[in-house]
Amino acid sequence: MQSTQERKKSKLAKALLPSFTAELRRYDDIYQVFCKAGYSKELCEMYASAMVGDLKKPDPYDIIETAKLYDKIHDISTAYFYIDKLSDKKLSGDDKYEYCIEMLKLLSKKGKWRDAVDFRTENINFLQNYSAKLPLQRQADLYIALALVDCAAKKYDQAFRMLMGFGYKPQGKNDTTLLEILITGVYICACSGDSEGLSDAMDNAHECLKIFKELPFDWSREYYENCIEEASERII
Repeated sequence: MQSTQERKKSKLAKALLPSFTAELRRYDDIYQVFCKAGYSKELCEMYASAMVGDLKKPDPYDIIETAKLYDKIHDISTAYFYIDKLSDKKLSGDDKYEYCIEMLKLLSKKGKWRDAVDFRTENINFLQNYSAKLPLQRQADLYIALALVDCAAKKYDQAFRMLMGFGYKPQGKNDTTLLEILITGVYICACSGDSEGLSDAMDNAHECLKIFKELPFDWSREYYENCIEEASERII
């Protein structure tokens, strides 16, 4: 989740609206729950209610964020329910980029690989062109999603090449994006049935986590340890 200050900066165009202060206060209440306890059903329900359900015209960003939060707790059906709300909306820029990535992930996790492949074909030009303007960490989100599509289609070697071959370089000593890439590698190896590759992938992910001296929240280390174990059981 964005911090409250990051959200405030990203919503400067709304800052003078009378409703903005109340919106930011609602958001901060949710963010403090996130800071203390991480991803949970309670957090998802709070966000969905305050930032989407209670509003006549929720921001597409908040619909996407709600889907992402439910995705994090592996409630794929609810995550898809929210992301599908945007299927007939005209989106552009960041909203479209994040929507496409989340849709690719969810279709893949639902096992709808043909739909995922079709969606990728329809949107790949936009995704590649837009991602070229973004920091490497946000480009990585795209390649993780594309790797999941290939994995869902049982093209495991192709998925692994997609994930590891796009040239990601660690961004500092505590790069959680690198860790997420390695965790996705664990998942792909688990799905492929390659037990030796799975063991190596898990070792790499655990070693990466061990060298982290700082993590964003008190719950982060345990969260990532659980993510590695879940990925080894084909849950991501």
